[in-house]
Amino acid sequence: MAGGDSNASATRITPGNALRPEDIALEVRTGLAKPTDDVAEYALRLGDDALILAQRLGHWISRAPELEEDVALGNIALDQLGHARSFLSYAGGSLGGDGGAKSEDDLAYFRREHEFRSAHLFEQPNGDFAVTIARQFAVSYYQFELYRRLTESTDATLAAIAAKAVKEVDYHRDHSAQWILRLALGTEESRSRIIHGLRLVWPYVGELFEDDELTARLAETGAAVEPSSLKADFDRLTGGVLAEAELEVPQVPFAPGGGRRGRHSEHLGYILAEMQVLAREHPGATW
Repeated sequence: MAGGDSNASATRITPGNALRPEDIALEVRTGLAKPTDDVAEYALRLGDDALILAQRLGHWISRAPELEEDVALGNIALDQLGHARSFLSYAGGSLGGDGGAKSEDDLAYFRREHEFRSAHLFEQPNGDFAVTIARQFAVSYYQFELYRRLTESTDATLAAIAAKAVKEVDYHRDHSAQWILRLALGTEESRSRIIHGLRLVWPYVGELFEDDELTARLAETGAAVEPSSLKADFDRLTGGVLAEAELEVPQVPFAPGGGRRGRHSEHLGYILAEMQVLAREHPGATW
């Protein structure tokens, strides 16, 4: 990607390469990778989704119903954090102003609530274990379809991040589907809890598939896909799992959303307060 052309192949940034956030940050710092303003805004959305979900899932460490699940949810949180680091490192290449760049830490720790672009689903409370599984079910099937399609992005860096992420999200998808089946076909109590969990999270699913001017422009260039184009596969695949679990797709009205425009639910502020307090109290500290 010499000369900052986001469509060209970089030395390390290719869809077949196991790309690390450090590689992206280096490419951005040296000018080998520089997203357009639209791509940077889009990467910010995906990075914020993954970052906020990682914070939510991290809360389950030492609190999951069994040791294996403690580790599983912790690993999924780490995967999401890795995706967030990659997307935010890339987004920072065009968000520094005056030709500068912002680091992943700048974007994670030193933005205010209205500057985040995560969808509302990702910031919803964990609830009990069934609510968390219901949220994971919707998120993982959405992210799998999204990343699968982004592997063909005309933006080489987005394609490379997606190529790595989709393999990990495929595991997240299987994990959530297996738990949907176990809870739904388990005891009367577990079935009632997963039905309740699905009804709690499903109103926030609609926002994931909303198109806007940014996604329309990026879809025209092939850098991204229109979110609405993912909905049919999402419905088909999640509907198949729910049918096997003898559950129905929740018939609930969709919540208004607004996260992509910086309008969030009351929950995000509390997440950010906990996540950012150390960095803000000791800016620039290292250990």
